[in-house]
Amino acid sequence: MSIRIQLLDARSVYTNLDFIRGKAILSLTRPEDITAVNVKLEGESKSRLEGEPPDPFGFGGIRRRREEIATETEVHKVLYRAVTVFPATNLQSAKPDGVYTFQPGQHDFPFGFKFPFNNTCINHQPAVVNIGGLQMQAPGSRDRHVRKTLPPTLHAFQDQAIIRYYIKATVVRPAFYKENYRTEYLFPFLPIEPPRPAPNRMESYARRQHQFAPVGHPSAPAKSSINPPSIFRKGSQLAAGSNASPTPSTAPLQVCSVCIDARLPDPAIITCNEPLPLRIIITKVNDSSASIYLQLLQIELVANTVVRAHHLARENLTSTVLTSKSNMRVRLSEIDKIMEIDKGWWKDIPLPNTVAPSFDTCNISRTYFVLVKVGLTHGLGDQTFPELTVHTLKMPVSVYSGIPPPPALLQAMNANHRPLVGPQAIPPPSPPKVSAYPPPSAAAAPPDVAHPIILNQHPSTPIATGQTHPEEPYEDEAPPTYQEAIADGIGPVEGARRDYQHREGAGPGVG
Repeated sequence: MSIRIQLLDARSVYTNLDFIRGKAILSLTRPEDITAVNVKLEGESKSRLEGEPPDPFGFGGIRRRREEIATETEVHKVLYRAVTVFPATNLQSAKPDGVYTFQPGQHDFPFGFKFPFNNTCINHQPAVVNIGGLQMQAPGSRDRHVRKTLPPTLHAFQDQAIIRYYIKATVVRPAFYKENYRTEYLFPFLPIEPPRPAPNRMESYARRQHQFAPVGHPSAPAKSSINPPSIFRKGSQLAAGSNASPTPSTAPLQVCSVCIDARLPDPAIITCNEPLPLRIIITKVNDSSASIYLQLLQIELVANTVVRAHHLARENLTSTVLTSKSNMRVRLSEIDKIMEIDKGWWKDIPLPNTVAPSFDTCNISRTYFVLVKVGLTHGLGDQTFPELTVHTLKMPVSVYSGIPPPPALLQAMNANHRPLVGPQAIPPPSPPKVSAYPPPSAAAAPPDVAHPIILNQHPSTPIATGQTHPEEPYEDEAPPTYQEAIADGIGPVEGARRDYQHREGAGPGVG
């Protein structure tokens, strides 16, 4: 006996509101008694963390609590849909004992599911236990539960964080000593992105200022009027020259101050498999004739993944280098005080297909920020001074999957007049607005704070969603419920899907 799953019109990546259809194929070489065939669509978020080992050089006689050093595993079912594909309702009454004999051969059992919008992991209330007529409340789970958009497939940090989706088929056999047959089919999943705000001309920015060492500073000695000694000069001339006092250079000191800006559209949203909409601007703060040279440029996308397992929690930072250039010596404009670095260094470099969108689920969450490193030197004329200054600019961003919601879903949410709140719908926090292209001031902004620049502000109308359920103890409000999202008028997302790769490959696996 063997059981396998075959999908019909399989997609490279599945998303919310998609239909997934197929059939469970049961192959028999001899007659077998079977009670039922069940097919499930499941998604689970599993975290596994190890506590800190005991210190062999610690205080004698003092031991850590066992739960502080034990390995903890936390599993949440973010998606669970089940259907019994055999027996059908009209066959159940024909067999009172519920046992059916299948003849050798191949037997097909079709199935179909539709993906919901939100996860289905709920915070169960503590159970009430009746002991000898005395009702006692059992302690509830202290694990964190959220109700938000389904997270993407993930497999990272040596099995510390795993989010996987699969179809599971089970053949139930009546005899207790006979094992049920099971199989799983894994597939990748990317969530629908939340509605984007209307296009505007606002920008978020991170800024740093720098002042180069003045030209003619004692650290850079000026030329002296003393003639260097020569073997062709007479001794009297050498003696006269040794008594002469040096004449300092009368050239005025050249001071050059610059301001480095990294700018992204506000709110700062970037998309999987697409280049960064980044601008890097160098501004001369003072009137200086010095030339500015770009020597170094590095752009990174850093993912901050928080993994929780009961009382343990850990942050993991992973960096994806999009571009890294050194020894560039690119001379920027000498005439303009505002100089923009050529986007050709990064505009044709998309995000790798291993980057997952931002998400937040019960035990795993991920956020992103962009790190921009800019190295500058300066010079006068054809002379370049050796001073190199490298500045790091940090900007928090939201990564979207690039799969837009279907128009029917947007219309349904607008009809309910309620804003969409979810892990990807909240843009990164922004400081107070400032005027268009503010002049750099002496008090430069911190490198790790992104500020918005209002070029032309347009008020945005919140996008509505379904009805609330205040009786459910979720941490945050969520997009439409599953029943609302699968309305007859709302179909699956049309169009091409993004390429998304992860360590787990789609395909059959024995569970």
